[in-house]
Amino acid sequence: MSRTPRVIFAILFLGVIVSSNAAAQTREKLEAKTISLGIVAEAHQQEIEEHFRDFVHYVARKTSSASAVEGRVVIAPTLSELAKLLEQGKVDFYMDSPYPTYVVNFVHGAGKLLLRRWQRGKAEYRSLIFTKKDSGINHLEDLRGKIIVFEDPESSSGHFMPKFFLLRNGFKLSEKGGLEANVSPSEIGYIFARSQEKLVAMVLAKQAAAGAFSDDDYARLDEKRKSDISILAQTELVPRHLVSIRKDMAPALAARLGEVLIAMHEDDQGRRILQKTGDTTKFDVLPEGEEGMRRRLLETFYSAERK
Repeated sequence: MSRTPRVIFAILFLGVIVSSNAAAQTREKLEAKTISLGIVAEAHQQEIEEHFRDFVHYVARKTSSASAVEGRVVIAPTLSELAKLLEQGKVDFYMDSPYPTYVVNFVHGAGKLLLRRWQRGKAEYRSLIFTKKDSGINHLEDLRGKIIVFEDPESSSGHFMPKFFLLRNGFKLSEKGGLEANVSPSEIGYIFARSQEKLVAMVLAKQAAAGAFSDDDYARLDEKRKSDISILAQTELVPRHLVSIRKDMAPALAARLGEVLIAMHEDDQGRRILQKTGDTTKFDVLPEGEEGMRRRLLETFYSAERK
């Protein structure tokens, strides 16, 4: 008869306790009493903390058997600060889109991939580079000397993914101060619209040669605007969100945290909390494993940054 995941976890946990020294055992107890979720936010920190509070309390309660377990939301103003908090053990896990995950885990070396997070029923997404159908632009090469509009400086799908895609395909990009800026024939200039609605409007009004947004953004457009758009290119698929843990988390605790998150959508309370937490559908294992996902993120972001 096969062992259940809970039995396997119990055996693994017992083995860790037996083999650990006294200091490690003390640390395990501390870890079991507090589970901290890290979130990056420069503004509206109190509202964001409240938004994730039920989620982290649920996870903490399910992860630890300690009677006084505490779930905490820790807000960091920047990715580098989140990396420091992970290294200091003040944050246990965090959830973010592909590019911030790449920065924290592989640039700062502070995190380790654990799971994939589904949102709005989708596990993965991609960016689309588009133009207006009658713009006279038919290929990416036609964007040289012109301006493309990205959505927001911090957006994975609305900035980093399309920008690095263009860089990997041999284009030189230069940020500009506005639509009237000069762009040399050898480069593509770019600006930020700061909203998806404004980005689409600028492209359809031919104020900008092209724009970039996610395939989800495209799917939400009305049929009229869809019919006015021509897709020039699409990036690779990447996970919508990823869950990462601090690098020195004990294997037993990491296994239990993963087990709790994966099972969360299977009970009524868990599903309700997930829906309120950024319209999360569920969590699942990394399809290519940790190393395979690491390679995908490096191929998407690292090679382009070296150009």
